[in-house]
Amino acid sequence: ANAESPYPNANEHEIYDHIKETFEYQDGRIIVAGVASNIQRIQQVINAAASLGRRVVLTGRDVEKVVKTAIRMDYIKLPNEDVLAKTKELKALAPEKTVILETGRMGEPMKSLQRMATSRHRLIHIHEGDLVFITTTIAHAMETMAARTKDMIYRAGGDVKVLGDDIHSSGHAYKNDLQLMIDLLKPQYLVPVQGEYRLMAAHAEIAHEAGIPTANIFIVGMGDILRYEKGKMTASGHVNAGNTMIDGIGVGDIGNIVLRDRKMLAEDGIFIAVVTIDRKKKRVVSKPKVTSRGFVYLKTSRDLLAESGTLVTDTVQKNLDNKEFDWTHLKQDVRDKLSRFLFEQTKRRPVILPVIMEVNQNSAKRQ
Repeated sequence: ANAESPYPNANEHEIYDHIKETFEYQDGRIIVAGVASNIQRIQQVINAAASLGRRVVLTGRDVEKVVKTAIRMDYIKLPNEDVLAKTKELKALAPEKTVILETGRMGEPMKSLQRMATSRHRLIHIHEGDLVFITTTIAHAMETMAARTKDMIYRAGGDVKVLGDDIHSSGHAYKNDLQLMIDLLKPQYLVPVQGEYRLMAAHAEIAHEAGIPTANIFIVGMGDILRYEKGKMTASGHVNAGNTMIDGIGVGDIGNIVLRDRKMLAEDGIFIAVVTIDRKKKRVVSKPKVTSRGFVYLKTSRDLLAESGTLVTDTVQKNLDNKEFDWTHLKQDVRDKLSRFLFEQTKRRPVILPVIMEVNQNSAKRQ
């Protein structure tokens, strides 16, 4: 993620000093947003809080579980027994004595911060005097969400500080770190993995500058095959590969048509036309009932709905008069006619669902 960045990565002593300095100059409550898997950062937050007489409240099951396990395995050492406070003690703690550590679900704190800023979090609501200290690196793909989150925090009366704005710190290697790894390991081949293509290309350029021949550097895409045989690596073809869609309990069973329909539903809504026919008498038994969801507001679109109903009646009647009547053709004809008409009137294409009911004496069936 940082292959293009020429800055040196700050060491952990510098990071700790910066965290402690931030805590020192804050009079109110401090909400630290971090990543649950970064044990060292959690230790630094705990140490800085303890040195200034603050107590740390862990919010979220992920961080509670990680810290509990890390303490048991001696990866995190508590400066004193009282430094960690339970969530039920939060209300009783003075703001100037409080540090809240929030990691969010799946290690992503931004959504949790948004809930805090809009008073939807189960425990914490951001208010005036709070400082939100973001200690995690904001990925390129998350910049829009991060900007929106900061705006929400400021609207709630809080302040925001990002560790990365003042000090170059990241869990992802910078250019000089990548150079150091290549110099230490002296690999014969290099395959940059995970990241945007431009970042993998930047990593490849670093390797080339370090002396690895271009022929020994492989930037591969999804499905590309690399073969290592008899001490030599070569590119050897491609297999079909792609993202697997997960929908509820189904894995990989969503087709393109389903995705297309969902996109249309999201953008233009659905239009339903229900009509009852007597095929033996070749006539429409009742006036079509048309309705929609997410397409037009029904109360202000009565003329459009009435014209649509008339169009459905005419289309169905023409199909009934046809000696080669076919159910599939009837429904497709209704869809096509309605689709053209609605697009002409609204410049939108809703999903159209025709429901044709057939009555015959005392029996009825739906097609």
